[in-house]
Amino acid sequence: MNKDLKENSVALKKEMTFKERLWVRIPVSLLIGLISVLVYNHHAEFSWDGFVAGFNQEFLIFFCIGVFAQLVDGTLGMGYGATSTSFLLAYGVPPVISSTGVHVAEMFTTGASAISHHKFGNINKKLVRHLLIPGVLGSITGAYLLADVIDGDVIKPFIAVYMIALACIIIRKAMQKNIIKKKTKRLGILASFGGFMDAVGGGGWGPIVTSTLLGRGRNPRYTIGSVNAAEFAVSFASGITFMIFGGIQGWEVIIGLILGGVIAAPIAALLVNKIKRQPMMILVGILIIILSLRTLSKLL
Repeated sequence: MNKDLKENSVALKKEMTFKERLWVRIPVSLLIGLISVLVYNHHAEFSWDGFVAGFNQEFLIFFCIGVFAQLVDGTLGMGYGATSTSFLLAYGVPPVISSTGVHVAEMFTTGASAISHHKFGNINKKLVRHLLIPGVLGSITGAYLLADVIDGDVIKPFIAVYMIALACIIIRKAMQKNIIKKKTKRLGILASFGGFMDAVGGGGWGPIVTSTLLGRGRNPRYTIGSVNAAEFAVSFASGITFMIFGGIQGWEVIIGLILGGVIAAPIAALLVNKIKRQPMMILVGILIIILSLRTLSKLL
């Protein structure tokens, strides 16, 4: 009897260990596969001279944007797309290149972020499963429209206005007090809308999904970790869609964002419970508004 119990216990532990490892192995496998495909399809576009020449002042700017955006996203559970897109648009990067760059970079940074949050025990797996498929479907739809249907020059001022709206959402959520915990309904609709707006606007998954869940009184630590984990699949889906329908443009932007984001991801996961969220959210919101207004002033 005791022997059977021990065998069942060992088998259960092995099964749990295998499932736990999947949360790391799946992102790592997808990222390795993506790197292999990119190298195979685009190796002819690169040369050693071009590689060295790419490490210039612009690359350093994109790298710093990647570091800052990932620190914001990893600690607040929102703001990577909104922050990086606002900076890129303000710097003069076109919307399609900006959104493509952000989402291809997010395929790596969110993978690193998901692994980091899993390591620190910040993930609610049930919540991730509820967000995953609807978020992916919404992001694929949005990425297809931006890459193959919508004119980037026409939509640029609307994206800047959308970024200001996201910043206002971030600030409003930061100012909320005495949040009463409520049951979150229609998670699928929330995830679909968040994924769609994230792909079209270059950001929004965190401000829409994370802020709504936190506004319902959910635990910040597990909400941020879970939404970041689901964001890996959402970003991967939209990034692949951009590659298929729009190709890949702006390698300097992409590589700068990737390197900056991957380096900052574990630091952000470690800081998630150690910083004061309210002042940080307000500061990020104000920064996004300033950058978006600067973009609008150039267009009007």
